[in-house]
This record gives sequence, C-alpha cells and structure tokens, in this order.
Amino acid sequence: MTWLTGHLPCLLAAIRGTLLRMGWTANDIPDLHGRTAIVTGANSGIGFHTALQLAKHGALVVLGCRDPHRGAAALARLEAASVSAQLLALDLGHLDSVRTFARHIAADHPRVDILVNNAGLMAIPYQHTADGFEMQLGVNHLGHFALTGLLLPQLLEAPEPRVVTVSSTAHRTGVMRFDDLQGEKRYRRWQAYGQSKLANLLFAYELDRRARTAQLPLTSVAAHPGYAATDLQTKGAKMAGRPLTETVMRLGNALLAQSDAAGALPSLYAAAAPGVRGGEFYGPGQLFESRGAPKRVSSSKASHDEVAARRLWDISEELTGVRYEALRAGSPA
Repeated sequence: MTWLTGHLPCLLAAIRGTLLRMGWTANDIPDLHGRTAIVTGANSGIGFHTALQLAKHGALVVLGCRDPHRGAAALARLEAASVSAQLLALDLGHLDSVRTFARHIAADHPRVDILVNNAGLMAIPYQHTADGFEMQLGVNHLGHFALTGLLLPQLLEAPEPRVVTVSSTAHRTGVMRFDDLQGEKRYRRWQAYGQSKLANLLFAYELDRRARTAQLPLTSVAAHPGYAATDLQTKGAKMAGRPLTETVMRLGNALLAQSDAAGALPSLYAAAAPGVRGGEFYGPGQLFESRGAPKRVSSSKASHDEVAARRLWDISEELTGVRYEALRAGSPA
C-alpha cells in the first residue's frame, strides 16, 4: 500500500498520457449527473458543442448568450438532441449584464461545478464596451474575470469546482501593454486580440495560484481549440468591411480547419476529464496544435510571468469592481 501511495501520482500521469495518445473523444467524458455547468458564448461553434456534450453526459448546463434569438435557437438544437439546458442572457461587454446573470445563477443554482469561459471576439475594429473598455479586452478577459469572481461563492459550494478559460495559440503573439492596455494610443486589432488571449492565460494561472494559496479545491485550467471552423474568424473581417479577407477566412475554414465539434474537445477535456490539475493548458495534439485529440500543451514564457499576472489581476479588480473575497476568506490565517 505504501508503494502504491508513493507511486500513485506517476501511475495516474502515465494513464492520463496513454489515454490522450489513444485519442480522447467526447465519448470518454464521465457521468456528470448532479453537476451544474455554465458555458459562455454557447449559442454557436465551440461553445455550443461544449454545452451539448456536457449536457449529453448528464450535467445541467446553463447557456450564457448575448443574443437572445441565437441563444433560443441553440437551446432548440439542444432540445432536438434530447438534452435539456437553460438559457440566460449574458453580455460580457456590459458589467450590469454580468452582475444580473450572476444574481440569477445564485438564486437558482446555489452550486456551480463547471464554468467554461468560452465567449470571445477576434480581431474586430476598435470599439468600446458599455463600460468603456476596449472591446476585445473587455469581452475576452474583463467580462470573464468579473463573471468568475461573482460566481466564486457558488463554485466553492462544489466539492471539485473547475474553471476553464479558453485562450488561443495567438496568445504567443500577445504582449501586455500596461501603458496602453485599452489601445487608446495605438490600436491594431490582431495585436489587441493576442493581448486578450495572453490575458486569459495570465488570469487562469493566477486564479490557480491564488486558490492553492487559500487551500481551496478550485481547479483553474485553460484550453485552446486549435484551428476550428467557427464564425469567429469571419466576424472581424465582416465588421471591418473587408469582404476579401472574409472570403479568405471562409475558404480557410472549409479547406484547413477541423470541425467546431473537434475544436471543443480541449475545453471538454479540461472541464470534465479525471486527473486534470490546476494551472494546466490543453489544446489539439497534432499539426502544431491546430487539430487532433486534446493533450496537455505548453504556453509562452509571457503567460507564466507572475509579476504581470498580479498586475493584471489588480487592474482587473479596479476596472470591474469585482474582488475575489471568497479567496481571501478562504486564506489561512
């Protein structure tokens, strides 16, 4: 027994590695009955398939969607697939909406087991959120930072809560421009996107560190979908009035990308697979992480900069007004 206890972590790691090499699929998701999951941006693409598979395996899934009509259409698709879910309005670009969503969750779901911070925008023209933030940083990072903090009491009611934050390989191009975080001096849409995806990883890793310091069971991990065919690639070009770029993006999706269902697998692994540990990052395992079964992947040196992570955390608390009191309350004296 002593030998087994001492070698159990290595054995579990070996088993987990073998499963990933064999090609983990949605069929490997364990039974999730009795668990509540929230997926942001669940009306289409990766978010929809994340919600679908979590619901298929028994979780009560809440769809957080900005557009009520698209959200209702997604809910109808789930019901047609013989799974049940709930729909709640959630605009991550409006902190009042985030707070209202969190209040509804607190009233109806005292315990949240899984939160998938999936919604996002990519390479859009310069815009502001309702609260005055640069739109990509505001939606991709600040909205999710606020949502996670507001839902933390419900997450900590679960025995093994997980927060999955969806980033991108584009985080490798990201630089945190703390002297111009909102792009007011200079805005480049791809640069802003890379910064927001780097912010996702800095947040995910810092949340894990703070949960461990407070000796709380929360697992914070990150995932990326690789190159998946969704409407994310075309939205920015369409908003910018660039039909040629939009056409190129559509062709790339048709010829090179994996399906949105396949792109959801890293998020699903991070959200539901046994043995996932806090601070890990999952993405596709083939062709430079663009496609294939999920595996644990590495992230840029900048994403592990703890000084930058703490600075971003402090700024995010100040901008959103959301402070993670539950982490402080759980900290040892």
